[in-house]
Amino acid sequence: MITEELDDIMDLDPDEIGDDEESGGSFEHFRYVADKGQALLRVDKFITARMEKTSRHRIQLAIAAGYVLVNDKQIKANYLVKPGDVIRIVLPYRRRGMEIKPENIPLDIVYEDQFLMVLNKPAGLVVHPGHGHFTGTLVNALAYYLGISQGEDAPDERMGVLVHRIDKNTSGLLLIAKEEEAQLYLAKQFFDHTIKRKYIALVWGNVKEDSGTITGNIARDPNNRFKFKVFPDGEIGKHAVTHYKVIERFGYTTLVECELETGRTHQIRVHMDWLGHPLFNDDRYGGDRILKGTLYSKYKKFIDNCFELLPRHALHAKTLGFVHPKTKENLFFEKEIPSDMVSVIERWRTYSSSR
Repeated sequence: MITEELDDIMDLDPDEIGDDEESGGSFEHFRYVADKGQALLRVDKFITARMEKTSRHRIQLAIAAGYVLVNDKQIKANYLVKPGDVIRIVLPYRRRGMEIKPENIPLDIVYEDQFLMVLNKPAGLVVHPGHGHFTGTLVNALAYYLGISQGEDAPDERMGVLVHRIDKNTSGLLLIAKEEEAQLYLAKQFFDHTIKRKYIALVWGNVKEDSGTITGNIARDPNNRFKFKVFPDGEIGKHAVTHYKVIERFGYTTLVECELETGRTHQIRVHMDWLGHPLFNDDRYGGDRILKGTLYSKYKKFIDNCFELLPRHALHAKTLGFVHPKTKENLFFEKEIPSDMVSVIERWRTYSSSR
């Protein structure tokens, strides 16, 4: 008998499906135990026979990329499975069963070659279709730009795959794999936490330390399924680490740079909220109201003007660094803060200096 264990660990926000801020991608975990009567069989054939709609080629690529372990050791595709062997597989999730309608939506392409793309996503653009966003998403735009069809029965299986995701209302850099081998190798870098990512955030309050590290497991809030929270005891949730550094202080708000060591749903938003400094105008975590400042009507008007200029949380994915899956070259990209955040930062700078 063969036992199988599937753990789809996608952390999808219920109303922004697929837009895990700072997520290092989503992975499916499989575990097989070979029966006592198992005849010797190549591991790639063994796995292919047990995983629906996953080609042998994809399995071979996964083995070469280090996603497959037999008895907790990396193996080659010609390894022969023996009775009692424990085979563990971790594969980047591939969205299935949804037809994607190509739509002519402009893309801000920072870099492109035959294997991958780096895009600058504007705030307000949903990444994946689903949960009320079936059109007008980044994936719809990619389907049009790359001239491909997507869906369970699509004849063209090439995918413009987002290797990671950022929230609908977060702006900044996104990495796209244009073919299967690139997806596997790029996703592995996220899985191993070797991708370099820095974000710029405007948060409420005067952050006490000039720099620091926030460590706290993140899981869905049991009292609000649309939010996540920190569970510092480590018994609940997924390990999450955010490094931060103060860039500029405005008294009632602080501009910070956040570097991700892990990638969890809403990680920066949740960690900064737990630190006592929610993102400015983050309606999910309470930053869309006055949390620091005065009671004067003039100040309230100032904040209202800032919210109007920046009608979303103040977070931008500024830098992205990774190893190219083919050339093995270290690539690094940077995209400056967009105008809506810049305008609010400038107003806070002026307000702070006038005080």
